[in-house]
Amino acid sequence: MEHFVWNIDPTLLHLGPLQLRWYGLLFVGSFFIGALILNWIYKREGKDPSVVENLLIYLMVGAVIGSRLVHCLFYEPEFYLSNPLEILYVWKGGLASHGGLLGVFISMYIFARNYNESYMWIVSRVAIPGALTAAFVRFGNLFNSEILGLPSNVSWAIVFERVDLIPRHPVQLYEAFSYLTIMLILIFIYRKVRPAFATKILPGLFLVLLFTARFLIEYTKTRQAAYTLDIPFSTGQLLSLPYIVIGIIWIIWALNTKDKGYT
Repeated sequence: MEHFVWNIDPTLLHLGPLQLRWYGLLFVGSFFIGALILNWIYKREGKDPSVVENLLIYLMVGAVIGSRLVHCLFYEPEFYLSNPLEILYVWKGGLASHGGLLGVFISMYIFARNYNESYMWIVSRVAIPGALTAAFVRFGNLFNSEILGLPSNVSWAIVFERVDLIPRHPVQLYEAFSYLTIMLILIFIYRKVRPAFATKILPGLFLVLLFTARFLIEYTKTRQAAYTLDIPFSTGQLLSLPYIVIGIIWIIWALNTKDKGYT
């Protein structure tokens, strides 16, 4: 069976010693589009959108620091604990989405305190562009020919020629399109429910939908950790479980307190 061959150069432009990579462009681009979404939300709810730029800086810093630390400590701990300075070399690659989300939660808390904003309100609204960023990161992984799927002969399998000549599940696309769908679901619910209830329900839905999708797609993905676990779950699945549990509890709380006020 003929399969689609992927051999895109991960570098978009060479600027002397510097490189503009597709991954970086997509990552930053997702924050730009996210800013447009947040501006729309702020204006829709009568809030001052001038703080959005500063909020995005907090989010970007939190995402990079959190994703880098979790990758180093959970996926390749032996290497990075033996070479701690390598943790700082973010440009070499190695970011974990689970840690990125944790870093974003912390950065939103700091932002809320510094700008006297409602933490819950920010968390619920950032969930929408957050799903978009998760999708764009996976498109970036596609351009890097990384985070590969298991070998497969399904008609839509892709050969990542920069890695090998084996047709594989395009797990990057599985995740990216799942996350874009989740973003649309969150926007639909945000527009249909009262703002107070949106504040309560959106974070829980985001956690359950995104990490359930991640958990299931992991079954078609090669193992990323540099060590082997003697259990039937990957590191990505284990890191997803706490978020799913928190999300379920969050949704139950939101439904049980639906008629109580919250801003």
